[in-house]
Amino acid sequence: QLQLVESGGDLVQPGGSLRLSCAGSGFRTGYTVQFYAVAWFRQAPGKEREGLSCISTTGGTNYADSVKGRVTISRDNAKNTVYLQISYRTPGGTGVYYCAANLNPGSPICTVQPQHNYWGQGTQVTDTS
Repeated sequence: QLQLVESGGDLVQPGGSLRLSCAGSGFRTGYTVQFYAVAWFRQAPGKEREGLSCISTTGGTNYADSVKGRVTISRDNAKNTVYLQISYRTPGGTGVYYCAANLNPGSPICTVQPQHNYWGQGTQVTDTS
């Protein structure tokens, strides 16, 4: 059973940045994170979960319009980890950030809709401005 663990959440202010990590474990024999399409989501207090970015198994990326230019998603296959680099230019970054994954080898497609089978427990980011 695939397990995802997020880390890197912290206190932030406008002008700051964070790199969040999503580490995978428990892969099927012969599988790595590269066989999974992975997405990042944010859930602000009192709001629905919002898709931010995703990376497909072939390395294609998508970004929500709300974060384009401020967010970069990347993957380290050797570490079975997907990263989300975020720049905070305005207030409003507070929330729990989740990563999620679907097994989808060889596909260039990924989605920021919350349709994934595997989810992490989230990491907290708090805007102190």
